[in-house]
Amino acid sequence: MAKRKEDPPPAGAPAWQSTFADLMNLLLCFFVLLFSMSNMDAEKFEALAASFSNTFSIFSGGGSSFDDGLLISNGMSQLNQLDNYITNVGAAANTETIDNEFEEEVDEEESLAAKMEEEGLKESEQMAERIEEALAEVGKEREVDVSFTSQYVLLTLKGSVLFDSGKADLKQEAMPTIAQIGVILERYGLFGIEIEGHTDNVPMNGGKYENNDVLSSYRALSLFNYLTQNTSIDPASIKHSGRGEYAPIADNSTPEGRSKNRRIEIKVYNSLNSLVR
Repeated sequence: MAKRKEDPPPAGAPAWQSTFADLMNLLLCFFVLLFSMSNMDAEKFEALAASFSNTFSIFSGGGSSFDDGLLISNGMSQLNQLDNYITNVGAAANTETIDNEFEEEVDEEESLAAKMEEEGLKESEQMAERIEEALAEVGKEREVDVSFTSQYVLLTLKGSVLFDSGKADLKQEAMPTIAQIGVILERYGLFGIEIEGHTDNVPMNGGKYENNDVLSSYRALSLFNYLTQNTSIDPASIKHSGRGEYAPIADNSTPEGRSKNRRIEIKVYNSLNSLVR
């Protein structure tokens, strides 16, 4: 009697090899995702790997739980939590990089602004010294106050020297002073001039001008017209405006303070803050 032919052994790899291969594939996907989603350098990557090793026991063997879930080493799926963790790590790294770049840009801008202000102060100081010397040469240093900022040199003239009360026409006796100022502005006003008229806060009582705003504007305009008609300064480089009573430099409650507030200011800009375009 013929013997029964034995069934051949089942085809394919043993079951444990399939489980092991699945685990290896998961680990490979994990590292590929981690590498592709992160822009960290080698030191940061090693630190993150050490953190995973201590937390999940993936690298050194053994099993530990991920958050409050089951063991990864037991083959239980926690890919959703793992994906969220990787995403958060990548987002945190990107946020940190953006913050660092923003802080570097802010520091660079602040450093540049501080350097420009320092250079502007030096240039304005030198210009102020030359203007004071020019005023002293013609004996007008007491009629014009000179100060400076990082943007401009400020020439301040008392309104009573230039105008009669409530009027905007330049006084004849002020013409020599104005002429000398015109000569100075031709030399040092290459980067722009701004003329501002100022008054005290005493309301206008009748007269040609309805209020202090209008009066201050016409006074600035009178000086502008003189400079454009009697000097070689380009009118396009001169601005004029009336500020009225809104920018006092002294207390308007006293006669002395009101006298200081009635003034004409001429701003002579330096090359770093030029008004000329």
